[in-house]
Amino acid sequence: MPQTEEKMPRAPLRAQRRFASTLDSFQIRRMKPRSTEDETNGLRYFPRLLDKIRLHAAGTLDPEYHENLGRGADRRLIKFLRIEYDKLRERVLQGGTDAEILEWCYAHGHRLYKNDIEIWNGFISKLGWNDFASGHLAKSKDEAGLADRDDILTLGQLFDVEEGRKK
Repeated sequence: MPQTEEKMPRAPLRAQRRFASTLDSFQIRRMKPRSTEDETNGLRYFPRLLDKIRLHAAGTLDPEYHENLGRGADRRLIKFLRIEYDKLRERVLQGGTDAEILEWCYAHGHRLYKNDIEIWNGFISKLGWNDFASGHLAKSKDEAGLADRDDILTLGQLFDVEEGRKK
């Protein structure tokens, strides 16, 4: 079940850094963002995007994510919100809850209404299933040794398996 803002309060970045500093270096290098299914005020993927920014700034984001920060699905959501990645990153590092940062996005970009959110959620929940990203999904499944997994139909499902949330 996707986690919502109410279930996933975000600590200030200083607290995240203190927590991260108590982990051994292997654990620090292996932190993963939340699922593509998690939501902030009904908007899927937004918590994952913010997690990647926060974890990267704290030095705890798994290095495999570094190359694509602000790209791929991150970029698509940023463009949908009509904001710039660097400005969002700056705002995230100032602290605040996911909901507060989403409201900042609406104030400085494009406010999403119920229909917009439904369109985005439909897009992100099916990314890789019979669309432009299908080839990327197949290649990624093969590289992960999951090419035989017919139950993995979307990139979000692949991420959940690779990141240990689902088997």
